[in-house]
Amino acid sequence: MSTRTSTEDPAQRAQGSGKAAMQPGAACPGRRIRPRGVVDLRGRADGEIRLSYPPNAAVVVAGLPGSGKSTLLRAWSPAAAVVDPRATRTAFESRMPAWLPYAVYRPWARLSHMRWMGSQMRLGHPLLIHDCGTRPWMRRWLAYTAHRGRRPLHMVVLDVGPREALSGQHARRRLASPRVFGIHRRGLARLLARIAREGLPAGRGIGSMVLLDRRQRDRGAASVDFDDRPGAAQPAPPPRRTSP
Repeated sequence: MSTRTSTEDPAQRAQGSGKAAMQPGAACPGRRIRPRGVVDLRGRADGEIRLSYPPNAAVVVAGLPGSGKSTLLRAWSPAAAVVDPRATRTAFESRMPAWLPYAVYRPWARLSHMRWMGSQMRLGHPLLIHDCGTRPWMRRWLAYTAHRGRRPLHMVVLDVGPREALSGQHARRRLASPRVFGIHRRGLARLLARIAREGLPAGRGIGSMVLLDRRQRDRGAASVDFDDRPGAAQPAPPPRRTSP
């Protein structure tokens, strides 16, 4: 099955073609799957999919700013602890004078966030991580940190296209600068194009990459559990219909 690359809209897809390892039977109605390799669910409307991970797994929910990562994480949060950089930023802003621009203390906020992720990786509970997933160095760092914590690392990528992501930014009233958004857009396009050509590279520390689109996000067609006992876990509550 061909894996589609990131899109401007359905008629403006970025470069990239090739085959990805689509897990057999991944899109059966109500199907509970254990993702391995690339699982491309974009464009499918076959009913609810339950993504099942080991109890000690760390799952990175990735996508462009405004793509709906926070919305998905709110829906999935009953299943696992959530590490969201927005919480770190809010904590710093509450301690800094209102007139001081965030850009001044951004490096310290990012360092604090990475320390928080590292400390959570060392614990044994299931973990959901909010990250754009577009920066190779961050993916390598997450894989290395998960390996040190003896955790399997997985990714779920929201591929909704730049136009939808920009609409999401306006809805949440938090806009990424054109320069930053461009960096993330190009990074995601390169990642998806590489996955389309080569699949998920072995030895990179990421056990699976599930690709979702706006349809799955808006319909709540994907839920998550962290339980390796066959048939033991229950579906997560359906996502709330809120803007990202």
